[in-house]
Amino acid sequence: MNGITIALSKGRIFEETLPLLAAAGIEPLEDPETSRKLIIPTSRADVRLVIVRATDAPTYVQYGAADLGVAGKDVLLEHGSEGLYQPIDLRIAKCRMMVAIPAGFDYGNAVRQGARLKVASKYVNIARQHFAAKGVHVDLIKLYGSMELAPLAGLADAIVDLVSTGSTLKANNLIAVEHVMDISSSLIVNQAALKLKREALEPILDAIAAVVDR
Repeated sequence: MNGITIALSKGRIFEETLPLLAAAGIEPLEDPETSRKLIIPTSRADVRLVIVRATDAPTYVQYGAADLGVAGKDVLLEHGSEGLYQPIDLRIAKCRMMVAIPAGFDYGNAVRQGARLKVASKYVNIARQHFAAKGVHVDLIKLYGSMELAPLAGLADAIVDLVSTGSTLKANNLIAVEHVMDISSSLIVNQAALKLKREALEPILDAIAAVVDR
């Protein structure tokens, strides 16, 4: 396709990206939550949206299957952002990466005593760097599902996960004890597309940047 392909994931990123795309005159003609289509046409004949998993967005953009995409800082740090241009922090889908423990676990003492903590996370690279910087020894356990279950079932002493409201932690008797980093989503651009399709891409990038900077 000679037009522009934008990779987005369903849910919060899609919803919060809509006003930014609208500023560039791009509106999806179908809702991905109700449509079975994975490629969605837009109000511009030369622009289409591809609906991907959040963790796959950088891969689609990196390999040129999409020209643009939106990805969280967590995904970009965990999966690498080689070959991607990240011109705009969109300041959407904000949350925090936190270390959380079961209520009653003496995390501070465990860290002071040099205990080897078992930590479950989907974000093992981010977790590894965080604990290494603190000089804390950890055994990392990679999980893909609900992190909150790991300490409850005795699989891990702590978890590293994204927290937005904290209600899921609270419901499972977990407490956030350490802030790892703030997370938001960025626009990502395929570097080759930026050269080859500059004329088509620049107005879109400028319109989105203008909305974000308001």
